[in-house]
Amino acid sequence: MSRRPNTSRRLADAGSIPFIGAFHPKSRPSPLLSIGLVVVGALLIIGYLYHGSGGAADAFSRFEGGVSCTSELQRALPMLQKAYGDSMRKVLHVGPDACSVVSTLLKEEGTEAWGVEPYELDETDGTCKSLVYKGIVRVADIKFPLPYRSNSFSLVIVTDAVDYLSPKYLNKTLPELARVAADGLVVLSGYPGQQRAKVAELSKFGRPAKLRSSSWWVRFFVQSSLEENEVAIKKFEQAASKRSYQPACQIFHLKPLH
Repeated sequence: MSRRPNTSRRLADAGSIPFIGAFHPKSRPSPLLSIGLVVVGALLIIGYLYHGSGGAADAFSRFEGGVSCTSELQRALPMLQKAYGDSMRKVLHVGPDACSVVSTLLKEEGTEAWGVEPYELDETDGTCKSLVYKGIVRVADIKFPLPYRSNSFSLVIVTDAVDYLSPKYLNKTLPELARVAADGLVVLSGYPGQQRAKVAELSKFGRPAKLRSSSWWVRFFVQSSLEENEVAIKKFEQAASKRSYQPACQIFHLKPLH
């Protein structure tokens, strides 16, 4: 009885790359074929990163530096527009890179946008300087009351910022954010165990991000008298399903405080 060849051992002996080891030793691949295999492999890797990330730029951003919920907001905007409709008419964004988010929102017809950079201003280009000069974007410590009247904005969107606050300050900050929202508050937070974007956390935020589970947030909302917006949640999920959108961050929809 003939013995079957041990193909797994042959591949291991031939080298760590199966495609190369599978060639007969005496029939070396041509340089063009080797280059072609390398190019195909690179394209497959890029395609894998691109799929599920919303774009090549996001893919490389995640691959190199972790996940940013502020960047995720750019992907989530079409779903938010479906969920909130006219409530997107006057938006306040609170979080890092406020200038970039506000600039994107201002491109939408009929949308007013304002921003609060909660720690320090990273962007120093001409557009950002102009937004700061006009008072559209401002730097403000969100551990203290916001300089806005109640119901000043139809919708308030918070990204990344709450992950750097202890429960002591969250107890004050989230109700304060809900206070200035007339129609709703949207909070984007990282998933537990998720690698955060490397942005010199300790020097900028004073502490590393604390990534909490959805059950932790739900309990916190109840304790803080913040009610989840079931109507907005349903509309957002329907829009996300149609676009096959899978968020890289937790997205919570809360009702305003009246």
